[in-house]
This record gives sequence, structure tokens and C-alpha cells, in this order.
Amino acid sequence: MPKIALIIISILVFIIFFVFTVSFIANFLFNQNVKKEVRELFNSNVENKDEIIQKADLEMLPLCVQKWLEYSQVIGKERIRTVRLKQKAVMRMKEGQPWMPTEAEQYFTIDEPGFIWKAKVKAAPLLHIVGRDKYYEGKGNMLIKIPSLITVADSKGKELDQGTLLRYLAETVWFPTAALSSYITWEEIDANSAKATMSYRGVTASGVFMFNEKGEVINFVAERYGQFDGQYVLETWSVLIRDYKEFNGIRIPTKGEVIWKLKTGDFSWYHFEITEIEYNKPVVY
Repeated sequence: MPKIALIIISILVFIIFFVFTVSFIANFLFNQNVKKEVRELFNSNVENKDEIIQKADLEMLPLCVQKWLEYSQVIGKERIRTVRLKQKAVMRMKEGQPWMPTEAEQYFTIDEPGFIWKAKVKAAPLLHIVGRDKYYEGKGNMLIKIPSLITVADSKGKELDQGTLLRYLAETVWFPTAALSSYITWEEIDANSAKATMSYRGVTASGVFMFNEKGEVINFVAERYGQFDGQYVLETWSVLIRDYKEFNGIRIPTKGEVIWKLKTGDFSWYHFEITEIEYNKPVVY
């Protein structure tokens, strides 16, 4: 093999090694920062492990919401204060783009509502994207890096605050006792739907929960800010959920689909499945 070819191969090997090493370090630092944020989130939450949900606690709620909580088997159970879950999913950013396999972990606190969502997205055989969505102290923040190294988004602002609040509200289906929280108020619409309004730290937004005859939540719909063509606009946001299973004595939906209902048509962009969930356990890192 000519000497010049050996030099070129050596340079390429070095570049590949360097890129993978830098990416590994960047991924480690990203995960360490998320761990720090999760500890801060959990440390800010008030804990009272002695409170057991009673049937009387549900009496002021719309009947369809009462039926949901009873179906979820929360009566006689400890009020949920913290949540840790894992998801497997596929996602895409635009209509017509390929679906990208995604693995995610999410942490919630309920007394002081907040969450940290960390995801790793396989964008190509040798390329991944990491993302962290956060709702903390009433503020939203979305951080996206490629591949754990280059920041392509670090979004904040009132639109993110509203959007992450609504995301939190929709995801209470995974920790149903949050429906009894003082920052959520309920208004009956009909026998199978109720409007929930969440107000926290100066931000208020509402969404509609829809139920089937068994008492399962099957859909959540709200007007949520989304970023389209570089601008934030209010659009209809829908979360379809199904496949209820029991985890730790609580019955919750495990599969779902997130859809933006745009003027150009429905844009389905995220399909998920809950694979693990645990309640009221300290975060250990």
C-alpha cells in the first residue's frame, strides 16, 4: 500500500476516534447535568407519606373524573408525590420524514408540579440526538443537542411555559392522584368529558379530558403553543391514549400518540409506550 494511503487511513482513524471520544464525553456531561436537575426537582418537592386517598376526596369532582380515579384504583392508596418512568417511542419532526427510534426517561413531582424528560433519539445508524424537556418552578425549557455535543435548541419563554404546563397536565394520567391537586380545577362538560384548568406560578391553561364508558381517559385536547416555520403559534394538540395496565397497584394507560391538528391536516409526530413506572421512591444517582 502506498505511503500516502497509509497516512490518509491513519488520519481518518484518528478523526473517527477523536469524534467518538468527544461525543462520549459530551454525552457523559449531558447526563450528569440532567441528574443534577432531577435532584433539584425532587429536593423542591414536599413529602407527606401518610396521606391515603379516600372516596370522600373525590366527591367534589365531576362524575366522569370520579369514575376515572376509581377505575385507576387510587382509593385506599398513598397519594403520589414523585414519579419515575421509562418510555420507548418513535418520533419525527415533520410530515414525510422517517420515524426515529427513541428511548426516554421522565421524572415528575406533584406537590410542586414539575418534570424532567430525557430522551435519546437514533437519527441515523451512527448519529443520535439527545433532548431534555423541563418544567420547573413554572418555567419550561427544551434543550436539544447533536450528538450530545452541538446545541441546536435551547428554547425558553412564555410559550414554553404554557406548553410544558399543558404537557404536565396531560401526563397526569400516569399519576392520577394529581387530579386532586389544588392547582387543578375541574368543570364538567358532559357525562364523558371534563375541562381541567391548571394554574401555577402565574401561568394558566386548560385542556379537555375525554373518557370511555369504563372510566378510562382516551384523549386529551388543548390549545397549546407549538413552533412551526420558526414561529410559536397556538394550535390544537391532542394526546390519544390506550392499553391500560396495572403498575404498583395503579391502573394507567401505557400507549399513546401525540398529534398536532393543523390547518393542513393532522400531524402525528410521537408514538410512545410506557415500559416502567414507579411512585414515591427517592431518586438515586
